Amino acid sequence: MTHLRILVALVLGLGVSACASIETATRNAPLESATALADEAPSAAVRSIAVQSFVVRVPDDLKVSEANSYYPMGDIVWRGDPAGDRHRQVAAIFDDSLSLATAGMQGALPVTAEIVVRRFHALTEKTRYTIGGVHSIRFDLILRDPETGIAIMPPREIRADLKGFGGAAAIEAEANGMTQKLRITRHLANVIRTELENPGSAPRGVTQLVAGLETAPL
Repeated sequence: MTHLRILVALVLGLGVSACASIETATRNAPLESATALADEAPSAAVRSIAVQSFVVRVPDDLKVSEANSYYPMGDIVWRGDPAGDRHRQVAAIFDDSLSLATAGMQGALPVTAEIVVRRFHALTEKTRYTIGGVHSIRFDLILRDPETGIAIMPPREIRADLKGFGGAAAIEAEANGMTQKLRITRHLANVIRTELENPGSAPRGVTQLVAGLETAPL
């Protein structure tokens, strides 16, 4: 199958979602050797991409909240790193997740995967050590031609919510090395990998504490 046929299959197989904006960090992922495909159906062609590189953007206009309340108002709420540039910290988490998600991917169509973060609302100290809650995460996923930068599919809005530990469970998890950062990084890696391999197949709603994508091996 030629790149053109694969591109047509991608466009046919992927739905329309949100629009994108720009800002922050980029990093390259290793290029995997692509295997030429024969005459697969469009659904198979959608899974035949090879992520050659990726870029993460965390727009500057996303509002950061450092309020230690149960549910502070803000686009970015993050306590899993020391106080600092929260936009860069969130970009680094997605950067690591993309490295995990794209490792070993093979396919016939090289692409650049672009992520634009829309919301990264994790738990505050007050919420984490009392009632727990939900890590509310939203981002746009765009696949681009690595040479021209032209989008080869409409942006897809991905909801990647994850149920957060609270109280004794949070303390125990922390003691065992299962930090918010580790859980979210692994969860995002699995969500991204699932979307790249089979667009639209990532579970909707909140991933639970134990079962689901968060614990699945990459």
